[in-house]
Amino acid sequence: MSTLREGEQGRRIRPRRVLLLLPLLRSAVVVTAATTAYFLLPLDRDFSQHTGTVLVLGILAIGALLALQAVSIIGSPYPRLRAVEVLSTAVPLFLLLFSATYYLYARGQGEHSFSEPLSRNDALYFTVTVFATVGFGDIVPVSQTARVLTTGQMVADLVLVGVIAKAIVGAVRIGLERRQSSSAPEDPEP
Repeated sequence: MSTLREGEQGRRIRPRRVLLLLPLLRSAVVVTAATTAYFLLPLDRDFSQHTGTVLVLGILAIGALLALQAVSIIGSPYPRLRAVEVLSTAVPLFLLLFSATYYLYARGQGEHSFSEPLSRNDALYFTVTVFATVGFGDIVPVSQTARVLTTGQMVADLVLVGVIAKAIVGAVRIGLERRQSSSAPEDPEP
């Protein structure tokens, strides 16, 4: 009889593991698609007011995405895993948004915007070094507009990290509390 239980338990665990891997797979697919689009789509427009508007709208969209995802974390049966999925999707999208902005700006302004011309790869590298606060110094903003964009990213980075610390971690805590309270046995009636 114990052999049967072990077999039953094994069958129950496998689907659960697959369910646990699905959010990570979804996140990997979204990030891969976004990164592929960044490198393959024709970013042939010069930096303009339109680009700045798209950047601001993109930042607001990522903020809205994080707010909506915080709600889904609370209701998730696996709030920690859901939070990992949210973060592993939102942060790369945020970085790609700034990277595309830097690329378009450097492309339109040439050598006068950064210390060297930026390829898409260079723009992504620069974005990640600013986000990680590494600042190697090999690529630096030279023009006033490039410095404003970089400062804007620094401020947005701080806000994003603050949102992650407050909203996402708070949503995980609430989700875990909700899960524990729903699985707690009810008090018997007197």
